[in-house]
Amino acid sequence: MKTKKILTTLLLTALPAVGVNAQHQFTINTKPGPMIQPTMYGIFFEDINFGADGGLYAEMVENRSFEFPDRLMGWNTFGDVTVSDLKPAFDRNPHYVTLAPSGHREKQTGLENRGFFGMGLKKDMCYDFTVYARLHTLQGKEAKFRIELVDEGNQPICRDTITVTNNKWQKHTATLISKKTVEKGLLRIFLMPGESVDIDHVSLIPEDSWHGMRADLVKDLADLHPGIFRFPGGCIVEGTDLATRYQWKNTVGPAENRPLNENRWNYTFPHRLFPNYYQTLGLGFYEFFLLAERIGAEPLPVLSCGLACQFQNADNDKNAHVAVDDLQPYIDDALDLIDFANGPVTSKWGSLRAEMGHPAPFNLKQIGIGNEQWGPLYPERLERFVKQLRAKYPDIKICGSSGPSASGKDFDYGWEQMRRLNVDLVDEHYYMPPEWFLNNASRYDAYDRKGPKVFAGEYAAHVPRLGKQPTVAMNNFEAALAEAAFMTGLERNADVVYQATYAPLFAHVDGWQWRPDLIWFNNLESVRTVNWYVQMLYATNRGTHILNLTEGGKPVEGHEKLYASAAYDKTTKGYIVKIVNAGDKEQRVDITFTNLKRLGKGRLTTLHSSDPRATNTLDNKTRIVPQTTHIEASGNVLQTTIPAKTFAVYRF
Repeated sequence: MKTKKILTTLLLTALPAVGVNAQHQFTINTKPGPMIQPTMYGIFFEDINFGADGGLYAEMVENRSFEFPDRLMGWNTFGDVTVSDLKPAFDRNPHYVTLAPSGHREKQTGLENRGFFGMGLKKDMCYDFTVYARLHTLQGKEAKFRIELVDEGNQPICRDTITVTNNKWQKHTATLISKKTVEKGLLRIFLMPGESVDIDHVSLIPEDSWHGMRADLVKDLADLHPGIFRFPGGCIVEGTDLATRYQWKNTVGPAENRPLNENRWNYTFPHRLFPNYYQTLGLGFYEFFLLAERIGAEPLPVLSCGLACQFQNADNDKNAHVAVDDLQPYIDDALDLIDFANGPVTSKWGSLRAEMGHPAPFNLKQIGIGNEQWGPLYPERLERFVKQLRAKYPDIKICGSSGPSASGKDFDYGWEQMRRLNVDLVDEHYYMPPEWFLNNASRYDAYDRKGPKVFAGEYAAHVPRLGKQPTVAMNNFEAALAEAAFMTGLERNADVVYQATYAPLFAHVDGWQWRPDLIWFNNLESVRTVNWYVQMLYATNRGTHILNLTEGGKPVEGHEKLYASAAYDKTTKGYIVKIVNAGDKEQRVDITFTNLKRLGKGRLTTLHSSDPRATNTLDNKTRIVPQTTHIEASGNVLQTTIPAKTFAVYRF
């Protein structure tokens, strides 16, 4: 009922109010200005908050290859279960388990795995079970084990049997159909009477997954219509040390033989500690490229520059960072990645891409080197990358970093060095309070138009003093509205701001470490935050060229809490106006479109809440969602009233 009342109000206030003196007079020059890049609004993925394993990656079995340092972490065992690495199935994942008879008819041998905070099972969904197995002894004839999906009440809901008759490793499959919906189920394996068996790479993936990715989360990304997709992360690219940095070459080829990596978020937050947080790398660079293609976004991979995380390592620690003269393997990784993405099927890495199922190039256009690095260590290493990348791939845009802060000495030094090195894009990060975003809508007005372009690679409004509030509390309307206001400044300055990506992307409700996040999920479903809807409205109403929107000859960037930008879409020959009223009172606005006789009919989409702390939750996914209605201008003037605390998108 409340939503209907708000919608009715908006319908009424959006109608022409002929004869009413408006508080504000906006003018839009309809001559198209600088281009807005197709990459302008996008997403950033980092494996934090169980965003990959346990999240986007649809694998439901934790520690499926028994490679965690504690080989049986994630598993409960009973009976005679041992871990071995003698003549393994996979050389880079050598450990497996042997299930042997318990020695007593009343004792069982087996394993059970609860996955990531339990296994989410959906009624009538088919689950693809795979395992590599062999007879434990050379003289063996047959071994059998039963597999079951089990509900929260410890009751089996479906089962099947695997029969092993060979003493060489073979892949075995089964399909399990869940008879009920279960949020926190488990997988159980029983050795049946008979001989011992070795098993490895135990996998359970829902049949509706897309290339091993959760279907609902892929749809959440596709519906955003992002222009750019930055991956595989920020801090995980660096690693706590170089040994734990993300190495793309370990993430391609058969998933069964991708080596385990310790997630740098494993131990970073003592208040939200997850010592079981590792990367199986089943979701790797090939899958990231496929995903970018699927959601229509340009890929932007980020690679290590040879510096481990500078927050966690001293700059003068020679053991923490690669010496400049020893950088070549790191530079080779960058060069080889471009070959993997774009090379012909006859090249070394292009042939691997083709072998994995994608002969056509991925059309990579950008690459990032380093994440949140600062000080002299970074540019002296980046310079080596720039020289070789420019020489071999002059058309690839290079993205450098201005460090972790939005201003200050290190930020200024970073920009100075990025100009000296002539990188194409500079990655700026800001996690700040909503007020900062409201006050910085003019941030890029005075930026140098001739230097490198801006990539706002990580940003989100962080509402203070909500640390003890429920999980999604920081993804509230106050934060989302401030981001919408700030983004009018990104759009208005699209001649210098090339692209922007909200961060982080995903968070498991039971496994989060960082807030806020764009999409929250549990084992069965996800919720699109208010921030998600802001990003979606910008991405789906991007336009192709800036239009000059002013009031009294000045940009609209906070006077009386109003923020505005305008764009022309040459594909539809239409006009798009975005206005944020961040104030506590409604605002009457006349918008005049110059050099037009008649604007005609259009569409108004609004995002509104009277409660700044309101959020969308898994229990109430649609508390705040866009509302759309039809509008009509009077000649070349749109007369409208924008309610307090509203983000409005007008499209003609």
